[in-house]
Amino acid sequence: MDRRSLIKNAGMAGILAAGVAPAVHAQEAVRWRLATSFPKALETLHGCAVKFSETVKALSGGKFEVSVHAAGELIPPFGIVDALANDTIEMGETAAYYYTGKDPVFAFSCAVPFGLTASQSLAWKEQGNGRKLLDEVFSRYNFFTLGALNTGTQMGGWYRKEIKSPADLKGLKMRLGGGVFGESMAKLGVVAQNMPGGEVYQALEKGTLDAAEFVGPYDDEKLGYNKVTKFYYYNAWWEGGADLDFFVNKKAFAKLSPENQAIVRAAAAVAYNDGTTKYLALNPPALKRIVASGIKFLPFPKSVVEAGFKAAQEVYAEHSAKSPEFKKVFDDLRAFQRDQILWNRVSELQFTQTMASLKI
Repeated sequence: MDRRSLIKNAGMAGILAAGVAPAVHAQEAVRWRLATSFPKALETLHGCAVKFSETVKALSGGKFEVSVHAAGELIPPFGIVDALANDTIEMGETAAYYYTGKDPVFAFSCAVPFGLTASQSLAWKEQGNGRKLLDEVFSRYNFFTLGALNTGTQMGGWYRKEIKSPADLKGLKMRLGGGVFGESMAKLGVVAQNMPGGEVYQALEKGTLDAAEFVGPYDDEKLGYNKVTKFYYYNAWWEGGADLDFFVNKKAFAKLSPENQAIVRAAAAVAYNDGTTKYLALNPPALKRIVASGIKFLPFPKSVVEAGFKAAQEVYAEHSAKSPEFKKVFDDLRAFQRDQILWNRVSELQFTQTMASLKI
């Protein structure tokens, strides 16, 4: 069996598990550049790009190499879409909702308020219409997407003061991921700031930010947010499962041999599995450390969640009225989500509640 067939039939995970060394066919060396929106210190978010690069090199026997560049090294953290459109880079790894200024549809590829969980998002994209619909939009910018990782359900962020009601959000200067979420929070009076995660600590420390949300315990602790705030909230209704994507330059991908195209797809699958499971393993002990440090860890009051839902529905309606394309994607996601909720009620939700009630 040749290497191409092996990749197709066994998958990357099977190749590595079996310890099979891929044969190297005579072909020209390929060199790609991959820019991320994250600092090297985040071996989760930036690290999944490194995992991708390592896997591509291993599968190709060193004939295909991808250099990975952290935020700001090659291009600005939020410059990936423009760089792909201009053929400056071959790949990017980022959160699609950073680019909703170009088109609000971008948000659906990452996370939207009261949206999908990690497993639901993966199913919508890979087995439903999600990735097809989104890539139709992304094609205008000369890229298509492959999953990079999912953070899982995120935390509600860090705050200098306690949030007791929606009134406490008014005038709050807060770092947000952007997109529909930012617009929803603006309706609640929040002054949204979309900035790279690596710049948030100093802004919180200096008081130019009153609050910030980023990802979850492991990344947030690594960036030191617990050192400059007092309150940490959960039930982040805006990110039930945030997807990070590999943005792949369409022209560059088309120039690859079928074998190397398969390697790119297989390596992305390996990175997604590695990064997603890493969050599941690293977040619980990080949360224990944060709580033990004296931070007040609290759930959002029901009134805040309900106000957020009302605001998000208004934003969805406004965009749907202006953009048939936005409405098409949103309606498809909601239809898929309704079936998932019905199934979840008798499957994972029941099991999770049972396990939470038992002493194990």
